[in-house]
This record gives sequence, C-alpha cells and structure tokens, in this order.
Amino acid sequence: MRRPPALILGGGPAGAAAAIALAQRGIRATMLERAREMPDALCGGFLSWQTLAAVERLGIAPEALNPNFITRVRLCVGDRVAEAPLPAPARAVSRARLDTLLLERAEGLGVGIERGVTIRALEGRSVRLGDGAELTGDALLLATGKHDLRGSPRDAMPHADPILGIRVRLPASPAIGDAVELHLVDGGYIGVAVQEDGSANICMAIARSRLQAAGDPLALLRALATESPMLADRFDRLDPSARIDAVANVPYGWRTSTTVDDVYRLGDQAAVIPSLAGEGIGLALASGVMAADAVAAGRAAADYQAAFARRAARPLAAAGLIRHAADSAAGARLLLAATPIPGLARLAARLTRITHPSH
Repeated sequence: MRRPPALILGGGPAGAAAAIALAQRGIRATMLERAREMPDALCGGFLSWQTLAAVERLGIAPEALNPNFITRVRLCVGDRVAEAPLPAPARAVSRARLDTLLLERAEGLGVGIERGVTIRALEGRSVRLGDGAELTGDALLLATGKHDLRGSPRDAMPHADPILGIRVRLPASPAIGDAVELHLVDGGYIGVAVQEDGSANICMAIARSRLQAAGDPLALLRALATESPMLADRFDRLDPSARIDAVANVPYGWRTSTTVDDVYRLGDQAAVIPSLAGEGIGLALASGVMAADAVAAGRAAADYQAAFARRAARPLAAAGLIRHAADSAAGARLLLAATPIPGLARLAARLTRITHPSH
C-alpha cells in the first residue's frame, strides 16, 4: 500500500491550500482529484479582502483572479434597495479559474496531483479507489467539499425543508457595476456578482419546498423574478437553454470540533458557513493552511479540528444570525434599514470573516 507523507483527498480550495502550505513547509503531499480538468463548481465565488490576502500568501496574485474589484454590497428586498461600501475591495472569480490557479501553483511546488481518480470509500485510514487499489498517508486530509465520502459522512442533522444550492450564469447587467448583490426572497436568498469573464454568477440558497412548488429549476427562477423588479431585470437575460447547476441538502451552519481515525477534515467537511456571508472560500483556505501547520508541527488531527472549530465559531454564528433575520419579512426589512447606517454593514462584514493564519 502506497503511503506518501501527506495524502489529500480533493483538489478544491481547501485541499489545494493545504498542498501549497505543506510544500512551503517542506512536506511533499500527494493529492487525489476526481476531475481531469477543474470544473466550474457551484459557488458564489466571492473573495473578501482577507481571502485575497490569503490567496496572495499562497503565491497567487489577486489580479490574476479578476482584474475588477467589488467595492459595495447591494441588499435587495422586493422593490427596495440599500447599499453600503465594503470595508475593503473584494473580487469575484469562477471556481474553474481559482481552482486551476491553485493547483498550478501546487504542481509548481512539487505536489503530486493524480487527476481522474475515483475515491470509493474511506475505511479507517485506508482510501479505497475505483480501481480497487488502496492507499493511505502519514497524514490524511479530507477535502471533498460538499460531497460526503462513503465511510466518513458529516453528522449534520437533517432539516425538514432542506436548503438547495442553485447556480446559473448569465450575461452581466451593466447595472450590477462594482457591487455584490444579495436578494432576499421567500425561502432563501440569491447572490449576484460579476466574474472574471464578465458573466454574472447567480448563486442561490433556496428551500426545497420552493423548487417543489415551482416544478423545475427554470420555473423557480421565473417565480423568483416576480418578487423583485431587479431580479426580473437580471433573469431577463436568461437563455432558457442555459445550464442550471444544483446541489441538494447543504448543511449551512454545521461545523465539527471532532474527527475520527486521525483524519484532518478541511473546508466544507469541517464547517459550512451560510453562503450569504461570502466566506465559504475563505474558510476553505484557512482550514487548509491550519491543517498544514498542524501536520508540519506533528499535531494530531483532533487538536487541529478543535482549533479550527473555535476559529470558525464566530463567523458561522454571525452569518447564522443574519440568515435567521433574512428568513422573516420583518427581519429582512430590518436588515434593509440597517444596511446604509454608517459602520453597520462594515461590522457585519468583519464579524463574518474568519481569521487566517499567517505564514
């Protein structure tokens, strides 16, 4: 059975950050990634000022992600709109672009990346592959994103009306400008940002009951457009044949402080922040670097897991409170009224950011 010094399962931002950070510390990791070319994963793609600094510490220039900045947040409830400046410029980037750059950086540092590898199960500390082979590592890092691996599922409690992640990309409306938009709708919310190719990435977290009531994703988008003139303008650019991506049962607000079999759990396998905070990629990168620090220092996975859970507690709690407020009409109106108040939007943005380890 092969046994590299560190074996990383998954090549998304968490796994790639861990691989790069390990290489920067003199540890050559082996990574298993199921895709041969990095897909445009379902993701809002928002990178805050702190996340951009973390990306730069990993060796990637922020301007390589997207030359354009996001400087404002625009909150939309029905036909009412409020805006506020962000604490510092942010950027939006497709996951295909971000993941490709991170993996190219990892490969340049000597990380062994095995692409097109199907992982069937994690059995203790043994990884069983699609071809029947088994392998493990001196350190085993689980970074499979929203997809649970057989043998190591997350212990998130099922929800009576689970949240679906849905994403569509459209030609950007000039009205979006340098803002990231957050539309609060019945049963969820929708984020809109312009990515590096000029398209509008529209990513939403919506209760499954809304999709069931609409009948199909395209009908759901049309129903959502009736709730807001601004949404109607965005969706007016929708090609009926456009691809609509979806992922089921996203456990927003979940995190774990424990692990088993000394496996380091990264990214969405460690904590899932409500997507309206725009900090999912930030948490992924922070977890990868923290895990690399722990592996390099010889700290057990359980110690890393507890430390990461503590670091993620505040942003998850703050994002959860905002999400809870957004779920009611009264709460949505309160958020709309509070957004332009000097300092409040900045405070909310800061409270939902994770503190990144410096290296």
